[in-house]
Amino acid sequence: MVYAIVRAGGRQEKVSVGDIITVNRVKAEAGDSVDLAAVLLVDGDSVTTDAEKLSKVKVSAEVLGDLRGPKIVIQKYKNKTGYKKRQGHRQELTRLKITEIN
Repeated sequence: MVYAIVRAGGRQEKVSVGDIITVNRVKAEAGDSVDLAAVLLVDGDSVTTDAEKLSKVKVSAEVLGDLRGPKIVIQKYKNKTGYKKRQGHRQELTRLKITEIN
């Protein structure tokens, strides 16, 4: 089985061909192809971690579309001072489908 650990959106993801992953927003339109930087490659029994060899490895993904993550509610409160603050956040995300690992 061939799989790779790639750096995508500030995190590392384990991917193989056909996987669908969700990463932080990528500046690309739906249907475009993006390349991800490989950190580790496992091809059967051989494991590649050498940076020089990994620079030749190509992990391609197709952009399926953009979406937003779940709402996170941030609340701050200080006792006896009347200070209350409420804020929400939804992360911008992109869904990718891994098409090939060379």
